[in-house]
Amino acid sequence: MSSNLPQVNPAIYPKLLAQKAEHLGQTFAEFNPPPLEVFASPASHYRLRTEFRIWHEGDDLFYAMFEIGDDPKKDRTLVRMDQYPVAGKEINRLMPLLLDAIKGVPLLRHRMFQVEFLTTFSGQVLVSMIYHRQLEDEWEVAARQLQEQLGVMIIGRARKQKRVLEQDYVLETLQVNGQPIIYKQVEGSFTQPNPWICQSMLEWAQDVSKPKEGEEKRDLVELYCGNGNFTLALANNFRQLLGTEISRTSVAAGQYNIQANKIDNVRIERMAAEDFSKALNEPNSAEASKFNLQDYDFSTVLVDPPRAGLDQATLEQVQNYERIIYISCNPATLVENLKTLTLTHRIERLAFFDQFPYTHHAECG
Repeated sequence: MSSNLPQVNPAIYPKLLAQKAEHLGQTFAEFNPPPLEVFASPASHYRLRTEFRIWHEGDDLFYAMFEIGDDPKKDRTLVRMDQYPVAGKEINRLMPLLLDAIKGVPLLRHRMFQVEFLTTFSGQVLVSMIYHRQLEDEWEVAARQLQEQLGVMIIGRARKQKRVLEQDYVLETLQVNGQPIIYKQVEGSFTQPNPWICQSMLEWAQDVSKPKEGEEKRDLVELYCGNGNFTLALANNFRQLLGTEISRTSVAAGQYNIQANKIDNVRIERMAAEDFSKALNEPNSAEASKFNLQDYDFSTVLVDPPRAGLDQATLEQVQNYERIIYISCNPATLVENLKTLTLTHRIERLAFFDQFPYTHHAECG
């Protein structure tokens, strides 16, 4: 299995899924967890955002990706991509149409080196065309014609330049246990690439965070909350929810999502996880008063950290909560973090979400 260029083969997907699940079971065995819950992805066309290099060869123009070997800096093989079964059906439909339309238009073709597609369940498509040259007004005129011809939204990007013809985001609607949730997904910022698995993760998180019979609703804090992906889905399970995130773009999208979903018990604030820990530890600090932390009664923390996992200070901080919901994109760092967390907590539920089929990558909860 190549981690960056998966070989899609639906016939063997169930077997690969079972192998991954078995490997994860062994990975976590030392913690004596409950049985692993397994959430399968569609076996093809599961990724709704993707990016390609654009290769120019004489009059020909084609999509390409690099297959990366053992040495990522030296061992790179260019692979032509006329279709890409990992990507959604709409991306595959548009791939040849976009290149055919660009080939005969020097203004659009000249020095374009990358294309990014961002699509949704609801059918919105945003195409980012990226260049090694500055984009002039004539480019915009030609790009508007292309936008109309293909029925998509287009952005042009070059160094220190971004030309937005319509808007630089899409609006996705996910169904979470029958409840529609709107998410603003901004071009260039992080969003979950596999929305089927994202829905499974949100439904699982809703289930594990439900108040027990006769239990009062308390409060949740989410660190690394992005655009509010989990925070919004868990709003009904808690009295108040606070999400912290360092990316300005994600915070703005999260605040938009709160309004779009008419949710009144969620706040998303720009703050690093370390600063939040400091504010909690120092109730009289400026940070603590800025976020009215004294008004919260946190019972639960949700973390969805980068691949490096949680740093020591954040690990110690999350141990102060009764319940920890940990979403991990790297089982190896989750195992390391669990060595600390299981000193104070026990694992009640363990799940595997196959966000990236046909690769060794696994998402866990």
